[in-house]
Amino acid sequence: MRYIIGVLLAVILASCQGNDKKEAASNVNAPRDSTQLTTVQWLDSSKDFGKIQEGQKLEVAFRFRNTGDKPLVIERVQPSCGCTVAEQPKEPIMPGGEGQIKASFNSEGRVGTNHKTIFVYANMKDARTHPLEFVVQVEKKPS
Repeated sequence: MRYIIGVLLAVILASCQGNDKKEAASNVNAPRDSTQLTTVQWLDSSKDFGKIQEGQKLEVAFRFRNTGDKPLVIERVQPSCGCTVAEQPKEPIMPGGEGQIKASFNSEGRVGTNHKTIFVYANMKDARTHPLEFVVQVEKKPS
């Protein structure tokens, strides 16, 4: 009996996760209402952090300003790999307002030059997405 309940629970959880991914994908490809698009000035789009020691976590922030006349809604941020975790503003950025995209890079096992990209999906006039990039040289930790 426990086995059957466990299997049913696993199936239900798996189906919920699949629906979330389908919803997210459909939102990204959904037609955009051009009356709600705005413009963005990226104050930081590219950063070079020089050298860090392997194992160090690097905190990154990219600043922007809503230069349009509609609220800026960041739909999602998508790092290019699992070693970087990004967070987006939860509330819309009003016209004239500023905000930032924060991220954390885990350098463990990433010795060498690392070029990372974070894709920002928002209601921007110029493009559906904007890439934010950073580079860091990770030096092997002493043995």
